[in-house]
Amino acid sequence: MDADALFAIPGVFSRPLSRLLPALVRQPQGVAWRLLGDSIAADSKHLAQFLHARAQGHHRWVPDVPTLNICIVSSASPRSRSGNRITALRWARILRELGHRVRIEPQYRGGNCDLMIALHARRSGPSIRLFRRAFPKHPLILALTGTDLYRDIHVNSRARSSLKLATALVTLQPLGLRQLPAAFRSKAVSIYQSARSPPRRPSRQKGYFKVCVIGHLRPVKDPFRAALAARLLPESSRIGIDHYGKALSREMATRARREAARNSRYRWIGQVPHGRILAALNGCQLVVLTSRMEGGANVIAEALACGVPVISTRIEGSVGLLGARHPGYFRVGDTRGLAKLLWRVETDSRFRARLSSGCRRRAYLIRPERERRAWKALLRRLR
Repeated sequence: MDADALFAIPGVFSRPLSRLLPALVRQPQGVAWRLLGDSIAADSKHLAQFLHARAQGHHRWVPDVPTLNICIVSSASPRSRSGNRITALRWARILRELGHRVRIEPQYRGGNCDLMIALHARRSGPSIRLFRRAFPKHPLILALTGTDLYRDIHVNSRARSSLKLATALVTLQPLGLRQLPAAFRSKAVSIYQSARSPPRRPSRQKGYFKVCVIGHLRPVKDPFRAALAARLLPESSRIGIDHYGKALSREMATRARREAARNSRYRWIGQVPHGRILAALNGCQLVVLTSRMEGGANVIAEALACGVPVISTRIEGSVGLLGARHPGYFRVGDTRGLAKLLWRVETDSRFRARLSSGCRRRAYLIRPERERRAWKALLRRLR
């Protein structure tokens, strides 16, 4: 089809050509590059030059959203294996698959940016303010973490300021929306985190019921609750706790080593590559989450993808992912309650099957294509 025929199609060029052409031509060459800045280059011969600049064999129609330069701000360092870092990396991959250019920075320091996605209302506050001063009308998406939703936005002025400056707010599970002040709920959306997993590989260790605790050692995670509960199990129990995560203080590291030395059911593995975490999930019988607050834990999504049952503290961040009727909840800080639940999972095959069945029914929420569609819809809404 030649350029004149394209102009004849009703509605094709209803947008100003200066906005449409960059979407059509991702990698312009020669005259096409020079003409991109010319808002009056509406002559069909110029359009033909633009179309010719497309790589042959890769013709694509105008995307829903033009290619954007996106900056994801996450305070986690590039070497970190925290949940926020994993989230930032996954979102970057999804956005690149949607055709955008993405960079991840610990903080925004200026530069070209069509859209910012900031994780953590308080920690990313300076970056949010700098971006908003530089680009008052550009979209800014704020992803709210557990400490944002269940602490900071209620007590911290920097976090509340970030809510006001954001164009859109993202929570990682729908119950998090209830924590937002009513004035901000209209610009909020919930996007479940997705996860992929290799095929399920049950543990080959005989006489051992492997339980995984995955999370860095810091107070908000209540990291030693599972170890303390394991001490209360009957002598005949085969349960062993493998704890994966970095100690974020010297005191936490010392306590983890002492616990492992005195508690034969507990091993502190420490920080390992993410691939090894997935391998551990694939080889365990149960995942335990003991957190006091979560925005929507990556480990739950990964456990669901691996087909591993989960027991968790009854907090909104987990209930929003696992559902209100999930049978595997215990109260925050309840060591005895957790011990009873661990023993029941190990010894009661019917309960274990019920727990596994409930997790399988929730697995559709964390499919990668679902998260990809959600991001595509959000960007289209902000267009």
